[in-house]
Amino acid sequence: MRITLRWVMFLSIIMMMSQVPSAQSQSRQQHDHSQGDKSRQEQVNERGDRTMGFSHAKTAHHFRLKDDGGAIEVTAISDADAASRDQIRRHLNRGAEMFSEGDFSAPMFIHGRTPPGVETMKRLKVEIKYEFIEIDRGAKVRISTANAEAVKAIHEFLRFQIRDHQTGDPIDVVN
Repeated sequence: MRITLRWVMFLSIIMMMSQVPSAQSQSRQQHDHSQGDKSRQEQVNERGDRTMGFSHAKTAHHFRLKDDGGAIEVTAISDADAASRDQIRRHLNRGAEMFSEGDFSAPMFIHGRTPPGVETMKRLKVEIKYEFIEIDRGAKVRISTANAEAVKAIHEFLRFQIRDHQTGDPIDVVN
C-alpha cells in the first residue's frame, strides 16, 4: 500500500508539472496577442502617461538637438490646463534630478527597453549638466556637456525619443 501511495503521488506531481508549461505557454500567447493588438506607439503612450502622470493627448513633447547636447521640452496644449502644466513641471524637475544621478529607469520603462546613448550618459554623468527650466505651459530640461562622447550619446538618446514618440522634430542639430 505504501509503494502504491508513493507511486500515485509521484504520478500526480509529474502530471501537474507537465501542465505548467502548457499553462505558461497559453498565458504567454494571450499576453502576446493582447500586446500585438496595440501599436508600439499606443504602448509607449500608455506607459508614458502612467510614468509621467499626465496625458500625451493633452501635451506636446519636443526633443531638440544642440551643439553641446540638447533639450527635452513638454508643454500643455491648452493655456487653461494648469493641472497638466504643473504635472509636467514636477515630472521634468524630478527627471532632471534622476538623469543627473544616472537613473534612466523612467525612459527605459516608457520605451520598454534601454534607449540608445543611455549607457554612455550613465558612465559620463558627472560631465553632463541637466538644467530644469520652467516655460509657458510646461518645462524643459536642457542637457549640456563639453565632452564629445557625451554629446554623441545625448544626440542618440534624443533621436530615439523623436522617433519613438513620433514628434516630427528635426534629427539634426539646430541651434
